[in-house]
Amino acid sequence: MHIVSDFPRQIQEEETWITLADGCRLGVRIWRPVDAERHPVPAILEYLPYSKRDHTALRDAQMHPYWAGHGYAGVRVDLRGSGESDGVLTDEYLPQEQEDGVEILRWLGEQPWCTGNVGMVGISWGGFNGLQIAALQPPELKAVITLCSTDDRYADDIHHMGGCLLGDNLSWASTMFDGNASPPDPALVGERWRDMWLERLEGSGLWLIKWLEHQRRDAYWKHGSVCEDFSRIQCPVYAISGWADGYCNAVFHLLAGLDVPRKGLVGPWAHKYPHLGVPGPAIGFLQESLRWWDKWLKGEETGIMDEPMLRVWMQDSVPPSARYDTRPGRWVSEPTWPSPRIATHTLRLTDGHGLEPESPDSPPLAPADEALLAISSPLSVGLYAGKWCSYNAPPDLPHDQRDEDGGSLIFQTLRLKEAIEICGQPEVELDIEADQPVAMVALRLSNIAMDDKATRVSYGLLNLTHRDSDEFPEPLTPGKRYRVRIKLKHIAQQFAAGHAIRLSLSTSYWPLAWPSPKPVKLTINPAASYLRLPCRQPQPSEEASLHAFGEPEGAPPLARTLTRPSQEEWRVIRDLASDNNFLEVINDEGSYRLDDIDLTVAAQVVERYRYSYDHYDSLSGWTEWQRTFQRGDWKVRTVTRTLMTADAENFHLHATLDAYEGENRIFSKIWDEQIPRDLV
Repeated sequence: MHIVSDFPRQIQEEETWITLADGCRLGVRIWRPVDAERHPVPAILEYLPYSKRDHTALRDAQMHPYWAGHGYAGVRVDLRGSGESDGVLTDEYLPQEQEDGVEILRWLGEQPWCTGNVGMVGISWGGFNGLQIAALQPPELKAVITLCSTDDRYADDIHHMGGCLLGDNLSWASTMFDGNASPPDPALVGERWRDMWLERLEGSGLWLIKWLEHQRRDAYWKHGSVCEDFSRIQCPVYAISGWADGYCNAVFHLLAGLDVPRKGLVGPWAHKYPHLGVPGPAIGFLQESLRWWDKWLKGEETGIMDEPMLRVWMQDSVPPSARYDTRPGRWVSEPTWPSPRIATHTLRLTDGHGLEPESPDSPPLAPADEALLAISSPLSVGLYAGKWCSYNAPPDLPHDQRDEDGGSLIFQTLRLKEAIEICGQPEVELDIEADQPVAMVALRLSNIAMDDKATRVSYGLLNLTHRDSDEFPEPLTPGKRYRVRIKLKHIAQQFAAGHAIRLSLSTSYWPLAWPSPKPVKLTINPAASYLRLPCRQPQPSEEASLHAFGEPEGAPPLARTLTRPSQEEWRVIRDLASDNNFLEVINDEGSYRLDDIDLTVAAQVVERYRYSYDHYDSLSGWTEWQRTFQRGDWKVRTVTRTLMTADAENFHLHATLDAYEGENRIFSKIWDEQIPRDLV
């Protein structure tokens, strides 16, 4: 990354509070030009539940001063109940959070150093609430950049996929369980820090309970899902994600659903800002953001809206790996989305496990009782799936799919005579039956190289009880045939000449998703089942004329001193003697001191997902977070543990929270909950 220290405008920084109408104080850090009161500037708000004081301090220091140096006020606010803000945070995307956000925008617009124009930016949580607050139409909010977020909290978030319960639901709940137990910094809030901390420890709760109480798309998930009424968003939106991220679909949904000036960008990245993007290539996101802010917050013509609506990284074929430093490919674009240049190419499944082009002279469909194929997958299918939401650290991308395909039905094309490219959302239509009333199907699209290595390109899940509705699921009738459609994740991918395209079908995908209550056998009629690919023709002259992204830039990083190195591991352990199988994920962030505030922080998480061979009641997910803060004689530590298991009727949760001041445990709480399965 190129470090920029010489900016057009000199910067000042302050940490202070915004006092809301109900008396609640929110912690805020502001970077702005020193002459902003004489020459006011627009503000750029990032609004998060992760402490600006430590959790995001390193990232914030390279972004917000950069914007400030170019004539903006970079503003980082901690949500009510997080960081140095008052209160207790009890769930994500609450109405209170959004109401507070509107009040923050009003406060910013009234400051003497602000022109009254405000933009919102954020990745993940900050991307969510930027869209949600935009839907409330506060007059100060003139534009949004939303990264790695979603328009639909049920269908396209970290909790569910195709009506299936994601393993990342537990992982994410554990992350917030840990984060919500963090104390405010006494250096800012003074002696009240301990009372604030104890209030959070007692009141924040175990969010996983309420998430599991809503297993279908009800009012709980509709709240904050801007897809419920896209017309509520009346300001320009720039939507950004990465192919390795869990949230790439939302870019396409927003482009298709919004009726405001909008742009979309999808790179090869995991859940990262694009100037920090891995897999690479990373881009000069901060320069790109200035082109957006200058247009919509300052009214300057930057040419950004003269460019194509959508720009994506067309990935080349690569060998499978759990981690990539970079993904080879090229930038391509579409002037609008949906694009009339994307053509659907239909392939029919065959009883010989082939994928054959559908054409007008294709033979008639085989009768439903002929040439059927069945599959009942072992629980091992999914151990090499990676995470739903990849951070590319520890190595969490899908590995060679041949390890998964042994427990799957596979269908494959002949070797391609010439390269083909897809851009959009593949879809599979199946003629299918199950032998259980609750069943899931997992579908994987893979690129098969000349040496037969299988790299996963896209995938999709469907809880078959949700075949017609996520809001009103219905059990299957065993033995009855159904026609179902499964949408896979959006992707832009080239399949090289000599490669083949494979579709793999399994009845489980653990631990990426929680399996059905009992073993399931699925039977499909391949002759009445299809794979539909969104094919795109290369546009070489158009691609050559695209605006070039600059190299990644940022303001000078915060000084920090490493006191313990980080450690990352992703291990599959198969004990054949006991028939116990584990996926173990270790992400030890190490320990370091933030030199400017003399604060040492350390954090580590261990996740273990387990099953015994063919025993569906043996599945479990376990997480443990440990986090430490220390300055001189002041030291606090938190330990959170969550265990989730299930039988055929219920999910079971056991969780503990322990907090230490020095060597003394000053708080401890235990949760034991049983939550009925709701056709999951």
